[in-house]
Amino acid sequence: QVQLVESGGGLVQAGGSLTLSCAAFGFTFGVNGMGWFRQAPGKEREFVGSISWGGRRINYADSVKGRFTISRDNVKNTVTLQMSSLKSDDTGVYYCAREKSSFTLGAVAEDDFNLWGQGTQVIVSS
Repeated sequence: QVQLVESGGGLVQAGGSLTLSCAAFGFTFGVNGMGWFRQAPGKEREFVGSISWGGRRINYADSVKGRFTISRDNVKNTVTLQMSSLKSDDTGVYYCAREKSSFTLGAVAEDDFNLWGQGTQVIVSS
């Protein structure tokens, strides 16, 4: 079954760290860029970051630059989002997503992704 499964969400204090993982199943993982998005309560889903198919090109939203790190393992079929210096504004449901196209430099627009995980909740308490 083609799917993405996120894990690692939870409750963390402001200033703390959390690592999210996304496991991919049912498709050839190493040819598509992967992205992370998040949706805060009452807000639109927004781009957090993306990583190209080979991991050499990484994009971040300005709001997370310097605090979040994306990586991928094309052998284990996983993509990871390491989050540090967390703020209350980082609270939301975090989604992993797969790009529509193969061998790109990494997309940032939601419309460029066509497979989504179910999401994992992150709550940052102040």
